Amino acid sequence: MDDLLLKDLLLGFVKLLILHHANESPIFGQEFRDELKRHGYEMSFGTLYPTFHSMVESGYLKMEKRNVGGKIRKYYSITTKGKHVLKEGKIKAKELTNKLLEE
Repeated sequence: MDDLLLKDLLLGFVKLLILHHANESPIFGQEFRDELKRHGYEMSFGTLYPTFHSMVESGYLKMEKRNVGGKIRKYYSITTKGKHVLKEGKIKAKELTNKLLEE
């Protein structure tokens, strides 16, 4: 994907999708990247992990380190602030996509 505007738009949707999945259960990077791939989207770890980290720094996610098979894995779960943004974000995304898809 070469267009910067399209990348920015999709990253916004990916952030909302991160909140959605983190609301269901704690997630980790590889698992979420695989989820995106199942839907036909490629995202590098160089984009994904800074996104997770910025969402933690902003208070939308919290991170917990777990030892899984002798390796430390970072799991991300939603915060109260993240739940509020997810709720509002879903409403706004639905309004905008409905408008864009009107015929």
